[in-house]
Amino acid sequence: MQTFDKSTIDSTGAFLVGELERLDQTLNEPLYTYTWSRDIQLREDVSIADDISSFTNTNFAASGTPNPAGKNWIGKDSTAIAGTNLDIQKTGFPLQLWGMELGWTVVELAAAQQVGRPVDAQKYEAMQMKWNQDTDAQVYIGDSDLQVDGLTNLSVAKVEDSGTAWESSTADQIRESINFLLGRAWINSGYSMVPTDLLVAPSDYAILASKIVSDAGNQSLLTYLETNTIAYHNNGVPLRIKPVKWLEGAAKLKGKTGGNRMVAYTNDRKFVRFPMVPLRSIPIQYRGLYQLATYYGKLGAVEPVYPETIVYGDTSKAS
Repeated sequence: MQTFDKSTIDSTGAFLVGELERLDQTLNEPLYTYTWSRDIQLREDVSIADDISSFTNTNFAASGTPNPAGKNWIGKDSTAIAGTNLDIQKTGFPLQLWGMELGWTVVELAAAQQVGRPVDAQKYEAMQMKWNQDTDAQVYIGDSDLQVDGLTNLSVAKVEDSGTAWESSTADQIRESINFLLGRAWINSGYSMVPTDLLVAPSDYAILASKIVSDAGNQSLLTYLETNTIAYHNNGVPLRIKPVKWLEGAAKLKGKTGGNRMVAYTNDRKFVRFPMVPLRSIPIQYRGLYQLATYYGKLGAVEPVYPETIVYGDTSKAS
């Protein structure tokens, strides 16, 4: 019967191998995924010295003459000519410092290198995994402790009723619910912008990919919707439809709790972006037998520069 040293297993990955044992040397890391880098663009002008990221929204006001609601007509001898007014409002969000320390002893490092599983590289990969997972949550759902929202739960975005769950909907009903959501965002923006992106729950994405658009059976609903919505015909580019795990069961509209949510928005830093200071490190420190490396960066909060271009659609939970 083989014995294993627990402390060695937990740190360096060096352990006993029997004569008749065939050990696969492949490093099988934990399964994980993140999509934040796909669904939002970064605001990269922030620095490690900044505590707050902010932006301004400017409102214009102008009255007509002689009718305040009309055009700006003037006479040849006019002395009272109307002008324009500005109202500039600033919005700020916290930039929170994120950090993690990696450490190992020179003995652990030597043992891990000898067996071909370097402990420093593996701990670095673990740190990168945590950074991306934290960023993923910050982008999509924000942080309750910091009291900031994410892309899928912005308090300033409108929420619409998207009807029943797609499991019990026809292809036409699904298409209509998506076109309705895109249309609401178009209306909210004063008919200036139709969303170019649609985020849906993984279960709804699977329905779009598998449901046939008609009895002819020649095209999935997912492929059909890319070029058969007002988004494509107005913007000239196919509607980008992507799955996001955070939208599963995320509906919050009254009567829709437990259902899924979809997000119609435009993935462009002009409309919405995420401030981030990428990870950096300080030189390795030596304390006795230990080697320590500290990594740090900053994560902000999703900045909805034009919240009227973002609309949520909540569906009922499938019965």
